[in-house]
Order: sequence, then C-alpha cells, then structure tokens
Amino acid sequence: MSISSSMNAGVAGLQANANRLATISDNIANSATYGYRRAQTNFHSMVVGSGVAGQSNYSAGGVRTTSLRMVDQGGSLIGTQNATDIALSGRGFLPVTSELGATLNDGTAPLLLTTTGSFRQDSDGYLRDPSGHALLGWPASSDGSIPAFPRDSTAGLRPVQVEVNQQSYFATSQISLGVNLPASATLPDSAVEPALMSVEFFNSLGLASTISAEFVPVVSPPDPSNTWTMNLENAQTGDALGTYTLVFNDAPGLAGTLQSVSRTSVDGQDYDPATGVIPLSIGSQDIDLQIGIPGELGGIRQRGATFSPAGVEQNGFGAGNLIGLMVDASGRLDAVYDQGFRRTLYQIPIVDVPNPNGLTALDNQAFQISRDSGAFFLWDAGTGPVGEFVGFALQESATDVAAELTSLIQTQRAYSSNAKVIQTVDEMFQETTNIKR
Repeated sequence: MSISSSMNAGVAGLQANANRLATISDNIANSATYGYRRAQTNFHSMVVGSGVAGQSNYSAGGVRTTSLRMVDQGGSLIGTQNATDIALSGRGFLPVTSELGATLNDGTAPLLLTTTGSFRQDSDGYLRDPSGHALLGWPASSDGSIPAFPRDSTAGLRPVQVEVNQQSYFATSQISLGVNLPASATLPDSAVEPALMSVEFFNSLGLASTISAEFVPVVSPPDPSNTWTMNLENAQTGDALGTYTLVFNDAPGLAGTLQSVSRTSVDGQDYDPATGVIPLSIGSQDIDLQIGIPGELGGIRQRGATFSPAGVEQNGFGAGNLIGLMVDASGRLDAVYDQGFRRTLYQIPIVDVPNPNGLTALDNQAFQISRDSGAFFLWDAGTGPVGEFVGFALQESATDVAAELTSLIQTQRAYSSNAKVIQTVDEMFQETTNIKR
C-alpha cells in the first residue's frame, strides 16, 4: 500500500539525515584537529517495483546513505617553530607505524599512513607524534647516501631513531687548493722568497691535523720562468708527502692557469691531469688534493703580485655534538651538529595509493591500506604524482566550519520535513480508521 510506503520512506529519511548529522558533528568537532579529513554522507534513492515510467501505482522506496572519508581533500598549511613538524605540499602520505610497531626493527612494523605530524624524540630516540605513531624511513649509509630499497614493500623501512647524546665527524677525503701565487715572484730579477701555508684536515678519529705546503718560485734569467716548486709535508710527523714542479701558462686566454705538473721526488704519487688531483696517503687516510686541471680556471693559479691562500677548502669536520634535526624538501632527515655540518640519517619516502578515498580510517588521523585503496608505492618527494616535504609546518583540518553549519541547517530542515511526512501519514491512517466508525 502506497500510504504505508510513505511512512517507511519518512522513517528512512529520518535515519539518513541522522547519519548526515553524525558526519557533520564529527567534522565540526575535529575542526581544530591537524591532518583531519572530513567525512561526507551521500544519499541514494531506493526504487520499489519495476521503476517503469507510466505505472499506475507508485510505492515509495525511501533513501539509503553511504559515508565516505574525503582523504584526498586536505587542509591548508600553517607554520610552526619545530623543525620536525612535517607536512606535505601535495599528494601523498607520511609512513608511520603504531606505538608497538616501533619496537620491530626488522622491516615487519605495520604500515600506517598520516598526512601530517608533529614529531619529537621520545626517551629512546624514536621520532613520534603526539598520538604515539613512530615515523618510518630508509636508513642512510655512513657516508650519507641512501641504498636502493624496494618501493612496493616495507622491507627497507625502519622506525626513525636518533641517539640523543651522539657525536659525529667526517674524516677529510678531499682538499681543494684555491691558491693564487704571485707571478712577479718568477721574474728574472726577483728574490727567491718561498710562500708558506698550512692546510688543516681532519683524520679518521675526528682530530685536526695539518699539511704544510711550501711554494718556492723558480727564477731563471733572462725570462720569467712561470715555474714553482711545491713541497708537501705532514706537519705532525714531518713525513714528506711529495715535491712537484708547477708550470703556468702565460699565453693570452690561458695566462695564469696550470700548464703542467710533474712529480720530482721519490715521495708522493703522480698528479692526474684529467682530474687535477694529487692522491695523498697520510697514514691510513687517503686524501685527494685538488690543485686544478691544466688550462682551466680553479685550483692553483699564478697572477699578479700577491700570494693569497684564501680559496682553500676541505670536506672534513671535527667531532661535533647533535643540536637538532632538519627535514628538507626531498625528505632527507639530517642531524645538525654544533660544528656547523649536517649528516643525513634517513630518507623519508612519500606513500601514494591509486584511491586515497578507499583507505581505511583509523584513530588519530591515521589510515591503513585496504582493498579499495589499491597497493601502495613509496616515492621520492617531488617525483611522480607526489608533492614535497615542508618542515616547520603542519596541515590544518580539512573542515570548513561555515560549510558544515550550512549543511547542518539543511539537515535539520530535511529531518523536520521527514518527521512531518510521518505525522501526515499517521493522520491519514487515523482518518482511515475513522471511516469504520
């Protein structure tokens, strides 16, 4: 009977709008929750009978609802003062694991996803957000490089753990001598005055050591020689590291650049003109001394009348204490030390799935892979479809309070209208009952 179906439709309408009210209230309640993704209730009509046009009798089928978490719609980013507050500037998720999963350091920690997090070290050095989720990443090698890890599994991911009271250093492996030798010192009437300098480097124990470099001009009248003798010595032990003859160009366009380098002592190793490097062996430590490639700018040069050793650089650092952590746009987590250098500890990948809205929503703004979401893939930040990391930032809730309040008014009106339908059907039933009387 159509009148009965009308009441059933009204009851279904009440239930549907009650469901919509639940999602609206949840959205408003989480309007200040970082990383929250709003829920949405969708209405679907139900048809009783064939649904063919022109039929004489019609029965109301009512309505049903489905609720969907709009995971692909994020909130805006806000700045913070914590370097390990992490947000993403585009598509993707941060890989995290549960509080207990952080104890599994063998690649078996359960994978959870989150969109943002304020990560800080706990008592054991794990980076956790306020909900207890531990950040996951690929550990770096001792030289800061990231090995190749599988992208479609969590086998290479480890909970990010940083020792609180750690020290680190870098032994020097390369020294660049950006030295200017005075061309006037090789003129025929010049006095032979050696130029002396000390080059600091750091050994395999993180201690500072010194290489003594002596540059002796070669004077050979009647023409300028444009030639120097370079003597290298370990200042700590007095061991000779090699003697080399440096000849400089004086042709237009090449003037001042190296023309040739030759070893003139038994000590030391030969100069490589292809790379501009003299390999040095100081104890068990190997250092590439970059003095420049013949005919090219950079390295040792001969110009003017002034000796200048201002361009000396080396890539080592002495032992330093950890003072902070930083996450760059590529997802590299670096430890910052008080000696002014940084060391990469982990690479944080960005997780992406084909259907973000198909993820299973969990407590504390976390999500889990499901059949509807599709398989995950671990991307480097800024590659493929994913965005980049933003440090010192968090993502706000995706809730638009004004829009939710508007929906709340609409839901209230719809609920009242469905209640009115039930009231009307009840009155019609009463009229039908009165006919018998």
